[in-house]
Order: sequence, then structure tokens, then C-alpha cells
Amino acid sequence: MELIEEMVIQHTKNSQLPSLNWENLEFGRYNSDHMLICDYSGGRWQAASIRPFANLSLSPMALCLHYGHTIFEGMKAFRLQDGRINIFRPQKHISRMARSAERMCMPVIPEEIFLEGLARLLELDGDWVSPREGYSLYIRPFMIATQPRLGVKISEEYRFMIITSPCGTYYERPLTVKVECKFVRAAKGGTGYAKCGGNYGGSLYPARQAKLEGYDQVIWTDSEENRLIEESGTMNIMFVIGGWLVTPPLTDSIIDGVTRDSVLTLARHIGLHIEERPVSVEELSEGLKKGLITEAFGTGTAAALSYISNIGIGGINYDLTAPPEKGLAFRLKKELDNIRTGRSPDLFGWNHIL
Repeated sequence: MELIEEMVIQHTKNSQLPSLNWENLEFGRYNSDHMLICDYSGGRWQAASIRPFANLSLSPMALCLHYGHTIFEGMKAFRLQDGRINIFRPQKHISRMARSAERMCMPVIPEEIFLEGLARLLELDGDWVSPREGYSLYIRPFMIATQPRLGVKISEEYRFMIITSPCGTYYERPLTVKVECKFVRAAKGGTGYAKCGGNYGGSLYPARQAKLEGYDQVIWTDSEENRLIEESGTMNIMFVIGGWLVTPPLTDSIIDGVTRDSVLTLARHIGLHIEERPVSVEELSEGLKKGLITEAFGTGTAAALSYISNIGIGGINYDLTAPPEKGLAFRLKKELDNIRTGRSPDLFGWNHIL
């Protein structure tokens, strides 16, 4: 705990909270008052600090600016019914960020810095966690390579930070998506399972093309044959096929989603039939034509469970017309929300309550 005990905390003099319009929260637009910073140099992590939110000063030669040497996480804190703050499944996020760091040749962040530092940050910015229905505080831990050097190399200096942002509903309506069979999100043997910046930057062009065609997002397929479904946009994807909950299995090109794992755990607990298996574009098309697929939805931290109302395959659009509030996804989303906000017992030890 030495690095935490040495932590310097500087309080903001002018909180931005009073000026926040809770009725018009655009996801990721607003920052809370403070941020956590911890630097790595000389082969070790230095003492962490919490400071007022401010811009960074970096050398224009910093490795992160040139070679995509960045990783991040996305997690949430919720206001419980009794007023306390709950960080949802932080250990799962810490483990996933460690895997991302190892894949990108970056130092693993010690749990004491990550978890205890986050707890102290939320002690300062706890008022940003709204008790309103559907609201939460989005937490963005990230790490960048800061060594100033032009040349593709493993950095010797890094900065780990945590910033937070109040948020409401990510998607206001069910999504329309298209199956993408030209561009790919990730390739076998690549960095698809890691949350590194390049994975997301490369997805912007195909997503923009889909929007020009009238869709909200894409469904990614595998890089070898564009035959197997992988993810949807920045989310894992699930289908209800013949009453079974079906989702593609994890591979090194698919993110091990925390919400995905939570939904599958809940589904097993309530006795649903689950299959983690490959889903082909052909099966998806035939299942939609014959009405075997009754629901499709994405799972992710930012959006939780996002209903899909229309899927485009090869220029043909298939509607999923069943009312979301009567579907399996709605049931799972409601139960997940109840656990995260304390309305249902935390049977799985997911909640980290401050």
C-alpha cells in the first residue's frame, strides 16, 4: 500500500457539478472534477496522485502519439438504493486490463493503485454518481506510453490515469445494423481481445459507411472468410434462436466482455438454455427468414444491453419486431440493473461497495 499511502490529493477549487444539465447528458461529453494519475519510470510505478481534471502536457515525440501504444478500460459506478456507491465488477476489469497490458508490452498496473486509487477518486467525486433511474458514472482507466522517442519500440515510461464521466442511456432506441463482410475489426493472432486504441480507430470507417447506408452500426465477421459472426460495433452480440440464448465463443479476436459474462451468468442462474458456439452469416440469414431468431442484442459496459431491431445482410433487411419489453433481453437487463443498484441480492459477489 506504499504507493497509495504516499498519494497526494489536490482538491478542485471550482466544481463543475452545479452547471451540469442532468436532463441532457450526451455520453462521454462531460468530465467529473478530478482525475487519478500514476507514472511508470525507472522500471517501477511511482506514487499516485489525484488532481483537478486538466489537460495533459506531453512531448510531441511521445510514443503513444505515433504507434498506438495505448490501452483502456470501461466500467461503471452506480448509486445503490441505500445511497452508497457501487463499483461493478472492478476485479474483472482489472484482470482484463492486465491482459491488454501484457499483449501491448506495457507494465501491469498494481491492483492497489487501480482499485484503492479509484475508491479514493470516487470519494471525492461521489456526488457525480446520480441516483436517477438509468444513470451511472462511467469510469475510464487508461494507460499511454509517454517516452519521447521516434522509433517503434517498447516504451520505458508510461502514464496510467482514471477519469470519470456521468452518463444516462447510451442508445435511446433499438439499433439497426448490417453484417459487414468486407472490412474486419480484428484478425486471428492480432490484438482483437485487447482493449487497445488501434482496434477502435480502425473501426470508424466501416461504421461511417454503414451509417451512410442508413444503419447505426455493423456486425463484424471473421477475418479469414467473413463467414462467422464475431461482435457488433463495440459490443459483444447475442441472439435468441429457437428459445436458446446463443453467442459466439471467445477467441483472440473477440473481447471478453464483462457485461457478456454477467449476462451469461445470470441466464444460467435463471435456468435458460445457453450456447456459446459459432454463428454463421448463413445461419443468421436463414434464422431471420424463418422466424427462428426472435431477438438480437449487444452487450457492453457503456450500453449495457442494446436491442437490435433490424439486421441487414447482403442488402436485405430483416426486422425483429417483437416488443423488447417482452423479450429475454429485457428480463436479463432488468435483473442486471437490479443487482448493480442494490434492488436484488448480489449472489455472485460482483458489487464493490464503497
